[in-house]
Amino acid sequence: MNIRPPAVAGSFYDKSPESLQSQLDNWLNPVTDTSGQIRALIVPHAGYIYSGEIAAEAYRHLKLQADRINKVILIGPSHRFFFQGCALPAVNYFSTPLGNVPIDTQSVEILSKIDDIEISDQVHAFEHCLEVQLPFLQRCLNSFTLLPILTSEVSPVTVAKIIDSLWQDENTLLVISSDLSHYHPYTEAQALDKKTCSLIEHFEPTLQPEQACGSTGINTLLLLAKKRDYQLKRVELKNSGDTAGDKERVVGYVSYLVSEPE
Repeated sequence: MNIRPPAVAGSFYDKSPESLQSQLDNWLNPVTDTSGQIRALIVPHAGYIYSGEIAAEAYRHLKLQADRINKVILIGPSHRFFFQGCALPAVNYFSTPLGNVPIDTQSVEILSKIDDIEISDQVHAFEHCLEVQLPFLQRCLNSFTLLPILTSEVSPVTVAKIIDSLWQDENTLLVISSDLSHYHPYTEAQALDKKTCSLIEHFEPTLQPEQACGSTGINTLLLLAKKRDYQLKRVELKNSGDTAGDKERVVGYVSYLVSEPE
């Protein structure tokens, strides 16, 4: 089997399967019932001690809809490599301490023919922003395939065109991995992040990387969600000064649910 091994187990999250599962299950309970089909999440991607509980506030809503979801499109920003377009992996599985997640190789094959897509295991090999979402998905869903997309120099309009038809399927969940502002003092960060959230909640696809490192993915989601009249709900907004860091240089975290109208 062609597998991408975990790159940040033991640093961003626990490498012990038992400890990791226990931590996640503690955060993900009690299960939260949400009316309306959940179609997407926006969740943070820092180390679990900083942002894990904020992410869990969104993920726990998936548990009662797990039977419906069998595909996940996961989008995040490339932190280590700069390139034109989006990068998909060539491997067949992404691995975590909780097991292997099969890649949606059929979609990879289809998308690989698009000019704005490159196939690169190198770009994915040490990237944390997608990997940290996988244990949450493994604990909340049943069996699912994964389409992991890293973005670099590419417009949200282009990414929206790439995933639009794939995300039409009601069994497919879209997960956008992004933190908010980086390394501002606590009070300043709170003000900046509230402005960013206001843009998100008004479906304004104008976010810049300094507002959210995953701005391309968020803007992509906003474009498609507005077109489809989806509803967006913020479930948690904090920063590292609230969780495990000092208040001098904080990173902002937010979680959102995107669902079909009731």
